[in-house]
Amino acid sequence: MLSATAEHALRAVLLLARHDGAKALSADAIAAELGAPRNYLAKTLNALAKAGVVHSARGAAGGFTLAIPPEQLTLARIIAPFDDHARTPACLLRSRSCDPLNPCAVHARWTAIVGHAAVRFEQTTIAEMLVEAGPARGYAPSAAMTVDLGAALPHVSLLRA
Repeated sequence: MLSATAEHALRAVLLLARHDGAKALSADAIAAELGAPRNYLAKTLNALAKAGVVHSARGAAGGFTLAIPPEQLTLARIIAPFDDHARTPACLLRSRSCDPLNPCAVHARWTAIVGHAAVRFEQTTIAEMLVEAGPARGYAPSAAMTVDLGAALPHVSLLRA
């Protein structure tokens, strides 16, 4: 449901939030950590800076930091420069936008799914995404980002249906 660029933007913001702003991270460092192409990620980070999601600074100590606290930064705000979930969704059976006056066979279900996703993006913050995450590799976490290693981990099934 998200473009590759929106996913990279989310991953970069999550990394910055886990880093906790102790110092700015360069586009190179973020790209290396995420396994993303440096030039591509630099353009993505600059788009986030234009949107007010991150701060950018030039120079030897420059790089990127979050401009909005993780508790206030929603997923919708991050993906907005790359994916417009407020627009009318594309019809899955026809090569045009969905038309509620002349709906296709999957219109009601598809618009409900897209609408549900848009609401969840608006309601979910970066802090909520990181509740169960540990610190980023190689970076000092904030006290809010520590993990109780004695706590029970959720069960995840690796079996495929």
